[in-house]
Amino acid sequence: MSDKTMSNSLRLKKLTLAQISDSHLFADRTGLHHQANVYQNLTNVLLAIKNQPSIDAIIFTGDLTQDHTLGSYQLFVSAFEACEIITPVYYIAGNHDEPRLLSRYLSHAPFCQNSIIENDDWQVLLLETKSATPAGEISKAQFDSVGGVIDPTKAQLLLMHHHPVDVGYFIDKHGLINQADFQQFLTDYPSIKAVGCGHIHQALTLSMVLEQSTVNLYSCPATSIQFDINSVTAKSNGQPPGYRLFTLASHGEFTSTVHFV
Repeated sequence: MSDKTMSNSLRLKKLTLAQISDSHLFADRTGLHHQANVYQNLTNVLLAIKNQPSIDAIIFTGDLTQDHTLGSYQLFVSAFEACEIITPVYYIAGNHDEPRLLSRYLSHAPFCQNSIIENDDWQVLLLETKSATPAGEISKAQFDSVGGVIDPTKAQLLLMHHHPVDVGYFIDKHGLINQADFQQFLTDYPSIKAVGCGHIHQALTLSMVLEQSTVNLYSCPATSIQFDINSVTAKSNGQPPGYRLFTLASHGEFTSTVHFV
């Protein structure tokens, strides 16, 4: 799964994961994205997560930077340091991000450069969807790599940046290009129970109807701004920053909730 190694470190009976996404930081911590102080929003979310000791890991699903500066990557790391986050943090690239810069700056604790988290019942698999354009794509090599590590005796949660099903507003022009390939992949691996994504700056639950089953897509609210779904371009709807929780229990059972701060 890309060039990341795999981790079997979280051997817990139940996994509680906090997903955060789309921080869109600038090099300057006072930088505004659609009039929102995105650094302050990120730290508010991190502090809310820190106050929940049951969380076993944080997963960032991309779009760290808005201005594409080295300073924005450094500021992201500084936010975790300022909030004294010691919970392991896993990450994947968004369309705004450079994977080599993520690897360079997110290289020490609490950050983990692994693409799988698992316990006795679940595998959480991180998929890279960044392409040469703002839209997403999963390569055949990535499909093969992920398929090669899926354990059919366990349940899987897949996490990615781009959304693999249309959501009905302007962001769809930058969604996953090969949606049909992805849905065939879900059909081929029926132990996959759920999919999570970032990118769309909204907290939605959408159903992907397959040949013999239905798998839900759970999108993550952004730590920056939530998009106005009635706008033809990126515009804030005024909602506060947020995050999504996944609680993965035994026998493939799970719950997911959304929290705004």
